[in-house]
Amino acid sequence: MSVEPADYPPPFSWREVIAEPSDPPDERIDVGVLIVGAGPAGLACAIRLGQLLEEQPALGERLGEVPFAVLEKGKQVGSHLLSGAVVNPRSLRTLFGDKKRIADMPFYGEVRSESVYYLTPNQSLRIPAPPTMKNHHNYVASLSQLGRWLAEEAEAVGATLLPETSAVQLLVEHGRVRGVRTGDRGRGREGEELANFEPGSEIVARVTVLCEGTQGHLTGAAIERFGLAGENPQVWALGVKEVWKVPRPLERVIHTMGWPLRASARYREFGGSFIYPLGDDLVSLGMVVGLDYRDAELSVHDLLQELKRHPLVQGILDGGERVEWGAKTIPEGGFVSLPKQLSAPGLLLCGDGAGLVNVPALKGVHYAVESGRLAADAAVAGVRPGASPATALASYDAAMRESFVWKDLQEVRNMRQAFGRGFWLGGAMAGAMTATKGRFPPGNSRTERDAEQELLTTGRSSEYPAPDGKLTFDKLSSVFASGNKTRDDQPSHIRVQTRVPEELGRMWERMCPAQVYEWSDGAVQVTASNCVQCGAITAKGGRLTPPEGGSGPEYKIT
Repeated sequence: MSVEPADYPPPFSWREVIAEPSDPPDERIDVGVLIVGAGPAGLACAIRLGQLLEEQPALGERLGEVPFAVLEKGKQVGSHLLSGAVVNPRSLRTLFGDKKRIADMPFYGEVRSESVYYLTPNQSLRIPAPPTMKNHHNYVASLSQLGRWLAEEAEAVGATLLPETSAVQLLVEHGRVRGVRTGDRGRGREGEELANFEPGSEIVARVTVLCEGTQGHLTGAAIERFGLAGENPQVWALGVKEVWKVPRPLERVIHTMGWPLRASARYREFGGSFIYPLGDDLVSLGMVVGLDYRDAELSVHDLLQELKRHPLVQGILDGGERVEWGAKTIPEGGFVSLPKQLSAPGLLLCGDGAGLVNVPALKGVHYAVESGRLAADAAVAGVRPGASPATALASYDAAMRESFVWKDLQEVRNMRQAFGRGFWLGGAMAGAMTATKGRFPPGNSRTERDAEQELLTTGRSSEYPAPDGKLTFDKLSSVFASGNKTRDDQPSHIRVQTRVPEELGRMWERMCPAQVYEWSDGAVQVTASNCVQCGAITAKGGRLTPPEGGSGPEYKIT
């Protein structure tokens, strides 16, 4: 019998994420503009709001004691931020103008040399960098560090930052978003109130900007509630990353494709690796694989361990030590999977949550920053005296469609989808798409949900290297290296069916980089406290919901 993860949907409904305000008005927290998520999009939005309200102090006074606030579910800003990352500085330059120079930003340096390799198990063939992957004049960064720096800039212009605060429900009244409800703290495993229990709060706002990042909890609910879904479903990739302290500096940016992934269309294995220098003594490396893969034994974490034994990679890491590990999903549907609108009454969608990622270019940070900046412009227009709350925010959609973000994504609109036909045919089609700037083929390709891929089993896991604690590592030691602080006895934030076919249970077990799932005695056992909130389970048949605020990884340099 064929098995697809979509045949076993999680016990979850978007309706439970949408609620009307119910707290007495005097118990609600009022803010002018509420930003959910302190990533690049949310913090850029906050910085731009501060700039605009500095120019219009009367409007700031009209927005009340807290003109704008940013919610962050992590322990601190940056705790949950993870990316490659090579950053195009274009949007940051626009955001700060002449107030900040690139030299003021926490970058590790400009990309001056780069290499792209096609790998076989023992060889590395250097190939010309595809036009979409050229990174000269871009900058290497730790997204976690960049996020903390942006948070300081946001606070400097008046933003109120609220860390350790999960947004669990979107408040909607009379067809308009009114804000969010934050999650309770101090509940036990069965939901009972512990001695330190603190109930969540309703935060109401004139405009709510969702910048939740990949697999956004409220973003998905808003897309359903307001009918914003585009023609195609979103699809994702999973990236697993390590940071190493090394004895020799790496003086170039490296990307690889090919091994350890298989080229046949049968497996649908699309992805590659990155190796970036973080100054003279640190190296960031990661493996990224599309979650439309079919092999139930594929494990991105273990593929990364396998990759490190390749002569090219091992030579870079020799004599070094791993200092951090993390994992995150990446929206990969691109232009054809974008919501048909990025606004609804009282609401704006930004960044990765909206799917603003250019997969062939491996870029999304500058799109997040640009979307946050434009959202701030629209939010200010929407709160001015006389503005119509039902239509004022539509200016954001117009601004996004006129931006370079839209143009960039249009030019690569079908490229990710082409690789569903296998590496070689997909690569040939991608070349034609690049040459024609997205005009070939005409029309938009379809995407297929990651959870609708039929599973197969090949014995792939027998090839993964055993962890030696020096070069290769198991999943539990990796979770420790993420700084994970999730309380063991809090309610589970993961929704999955536990009585599923063994093939599906084994797939979840292999897929998860943090060893959250285990197939045992005919059912799936869930250890939610291991979770680093990467979001892969949502793509492959389950549902990740927000845990208690402050839970999850404590990334420092990812």
